[in-house]
Amino acid sequence: MFLSGVSWARACQFVRSSPQAFSPPQPSAPIATLATSPPLVHISYDVDATVIVREGAQTTMGKPRVYVTRMLPSQGLDLIHAFCDATVWEGELPPPHEVILRQTREADGLVSLLTDRVDGALMDACPRLRVVSNYAVGFDNIVIPDATARGIPVGHTPGVLTETTADFAFALLMAAARRIVEGADYVRAGQWKTWGPMLLMGSDIHHSTLGLVGLGRIGAEMAKRAQGFAMRVLYTDVVRREDLEASLGIEYAPLEDILARADFVSIHTPLTAETHHLMNRERFAQMKRGALIINTARGPIIDPDALLEALRSGHLGGAALDVTEPEPLPADHPLLTQPNCLVVPHIASASATTRGQMAEICARNLIAGLKGEALPAGLNPEALGTGRSALPRAW
Repeated sequence: MFLSGVSWARACQFVRSSPQAFSPPQPSAPIATLATSPPLVHISYDVDATVIVREGAQTTMGKPRVYVTRMLPSQGLDLIHAFCDATVWEGELPPPHEVILRQTREADGLVSLLTDRVDGALMDACPRLRVVSNYAVGFDNIVIPDATARGIPVGHTPGVLTETTADFAFALLMAAARRIVEGADYVRAGQWKTWGPMLLMGSDIHHSTLGLVGLGRIGAEMAKRAQGFAMRVLYTDVVRREDLEASLGIEYAPLEDILARADFVSIHTPLTAETHHLMNRERFAQMKRGALIINTARGPIIDPDALLEALRSGHLGGAALDVTEPEPLPADHPLLTQPNCLVVPHIASASATTRGQMAEICARNLIAGLKGEALPAGLNPEALGTGRSALPRAW
């Protein structure tokens, strides 16, 4: 079904407010492509009756087909619509894997999120797929060697969320240390009766010791923020950064020393086979009694059962988690019963400016791959010009 002369926003509003006006066609029903003077709003249905609304040009002929697994900020989505014949999943929850397979089977490009598994099996089921653009810095949802072997360039969105994520990591540290969320809940529950000398006492941040597990871009920015609180900063990483030791006044130490000395431990390492459950029972036991742990990296770096034991025993003073295992954390998970465990829904990069910049980088990676050009933020440049990326283009 096509509506001409109707704006993107009004069409979306109309579809959402009047779903009864549209009856989903049978899955096998063909959808024609019409050419007309005004821009078109294309309204189609997946087989599960999820409405997909997308704006196209006067005709979709000659455009690469792409599937976008979630609504993105307009800074990126507008670029994608301008260059591609794009189908966008509008649901709040991720599309089921079978939907991604179906929608990508004839697609030339895929925009994925961390929730979307992209492996060799999917690539083989989608023989036209020639570029994957991940809307994230991390890429553990994509099997990069599988993509490289098939000549499929993969992109991600590094750099722009570094400072925003570091801001949030330090905000979590402060909120956990000073028990801010506990205090707000205390007031909302009607428990605040008077000022009390022992009420909700927390931990000082200034002149304390911060231990960084990983000193990439975000870890380095975390160290900068600690300077304003006169914190002593220790770090461990697979690569020693003597340049940053001098410029930031930080100190390298083995992980065991950091755990024993730090008042706050903040996780900034990628998720790999080596870092999976890096923070386990043994390592929590090595931490300074009363210390707090902050994780804005990847949930599976922390063993949740071991964390729960350390919190319940009182050995740890608290935890602040932007990422969890599993993710999302079920509402009845025992970690959520711990008043000293602050959990938020993976929002460390969630500022309007940063998410918009991520969307633009994601779109430019996608379009570059479709053109056969180097991705602005590519993960496997060796795939360019080989396999799928070397196939002829009809656009």
